[in-house]
Amino acid sequence: MRSVVQRVSRGAVRVDGQVVGEVGHGLVVLLGVADGDASEDARWTADKLAQMRIFEDEAGKMNRSVQDVGGSVLLVSQFTLLGDARKGNRPSFVGAAPPEQANALYEEVAGLLRARALPVATGVFRAHMEVELVNDGPVTLILDSRR
Repeated sequence: MRSVVQRVSRGAVRVDGQVVGEVGHGLVVLLGVADGDASEDARWTADKLAQMRIFEDEAGKMNRSVQDVGGSVLLVSQFTLLGDARKGNRPSFVGAAPPEQANALYEEVAGLLRARALPVATGVFRAHMEVELVNDGPVTLILDSRR
C-alpha cells in the first residue's frame, strides 16, 4: 500500500463539480492499493497515518500527530501511485490491485482511522476526481507498507 501524505491547512475533493469530501487542518492522503496488499497493510497504513508526528509542537518541532492536534484526514484512492514508468513512456499499472480488492482495503483504512475517532472524509472510488489542497509547510511524505 502506497500513500502520499500531505499536511494541509485545508483540502477538498470534487466529483462532477460537487464537493464530496473536505477537511480543514489535517492530512490529505492519496492512497494506492497494490496487488497482494491485505488487512495487515491497511492496519500498518492507518496506524502510521494516525500516529506520525508531522505537526509542530509549541517549540516548533514536529512532535505531534494528526490525532494530537485534533486534525482530520481526507483519504482519496489513487491507483496511479502504483504506476511503473521505468520502461517506455506510458506507465504500467499491473502492480495495482483489482478494483474490488482495492476498494475493500481503501474502505478498511478509512474505517480504521474512524475507529481512532479521527474525522475522515473520502473521495469516490473509481470516479474522476478533482483534489484541491493547501499544503502546510510544505510537508509531504511517501509511505509504503512494504518498505
